[in-house]
Amino acid sequence: MSSNDTDMSSLQRFSRGFAQTFRSLRSRNFKLYFFGQLISNSGNWLASVALVLLVLKITGSGFAAGVLTACQFAPVVLLSAWGGAIADRSDKRKMLFLTQFLSMVQSFALAVMAFMEHPPLTGLYILALAGGILLAFDNPLRRSFVTEMVPTEDISNAVVLYSAIINISRIFGPALAGLLIVTLGYGWCFTIDASSYIAVLFCIWLMRPSELYRQTANVKKERLHSEIEAGVRYTAETPSLWIGLVMFAIIQMLAYNFNVTLPLFVTDALHSNEGVFTVLYSVFGVGAVACAFVVARRSMVRMRHIIIGAVALGVSMLLLSVVPGVPFAIPAVFLVGMGSILYLTAANAIVQIEARSEMHGRVLSLQTVVAGGATLIGAPLLGWIADTMGGRMPILIGGLASLVAAAFGYFALKRYGTP
Repeated sequence: MSSNDTDMSSLQRFSRGFAQTFRSLRSRNFKLYFFGQLISNSGNWLASVALVLLVLKITGSGFAAGVLTACQFAPVVLLSAWGGAIADRSDKRKMLFLTQFLSMVQSFALAVMAFMEHPPLTGLYILALAGGILLAFDNPLRRSFVTEMVPTEDISNAVVLYSAIINISRIFGPALAGLLIVTLGYGWCFTIDASSYIAVLFCIWLMRPSELYRQTANVKKERLHSEIEAGVRYTAETPSLWIGLVMFAIIQMLAYNFNVTLPLFVTDALHSNEGVFTVLYSVFGVGAVACAFVVARRSMVRMRHIIIGAVALGVSMLLLSVVPGVPFAIPAVFLVGMGSILYLTAANAIVQIEARSEMHGRVLSLQTVVAGGATLIGAPLLGWIADTMGGRMPILIGGLASLVAAAFGYFALKRYGTP
């Protein structure tokens, strides 16, 4: 075989692999959603990082940063179940337009406050609480809407690519936050975040409703309370869902609070500054995206992939907890990013693949409730641990918790025989 033939064969394999990785983008509506959310989520990460750093600047307290995160997630715990039930009975495209518009207004309000010479901490907490209320309704809408934009055979790929959006955003958002904070100030971080919502609103408006794969038409609408109970009962009766949910609770509470633990690790354990934090957070995102594109080529996700992801996350966090300095932290946090996306994409995909389509919003909202409740407890707890025991300890605890979750999943999987 000539070298030209070999090059052509390699090119064809690359083209097929590329097409397989991004196959769900064949759907016009999902393509619009993908790029709109990519821009908007970059703005969200920008604002999220800036808000934590602003609170740390005002207070110098890890506990205060944990309280901020708790303000963001308390409404999620209380309201997400209702948000999921509403998502299952609503026109998701129209509802999403409303929640994204209100989120834009909330970001503009944060910008106004951040431009003040002395931003009031109470005001920041109140706006974080408002953002949490919006998130409780917006999150199940955004996630369950993914399955309505692509045919059934592309759902797992679309779920993974949506996870990739979040992690691609994690690269650009924190890096931009670090640049803006040291040059223009905190206010511009929130202004750019608010402006980014224009892109997603425009993309939602451009979608073709006739090309959506809607399921709500066949759903018998009952009282919201009854629909929520049905969703909880269905989850409890499906082993792949409740096992994954228990693992998710452990990891979310003690491991996946990087918005709080990573800046404290950088400032306390590595004795570095905000610029180093944004660099490490971007490297975290690069690792996550690299892994996401590998996972996207798979056509199915099983429970064993959740366990493997939890082990990878746990081992990489243990490695990060003992690094002696920034040069060693960079490759370690890259591995943490890979482990996190390997776990999260599997945990998210299993819900949308295993659950019945008419239950997507409610099951996803239960996952959001668990995430919110776990973060509500875990963020202040880990912030307090960092204040009293040092910035390495929350990372170490997170690694051990991930391994415990993996062990639970493994033995539960053996007992119930879930594939």
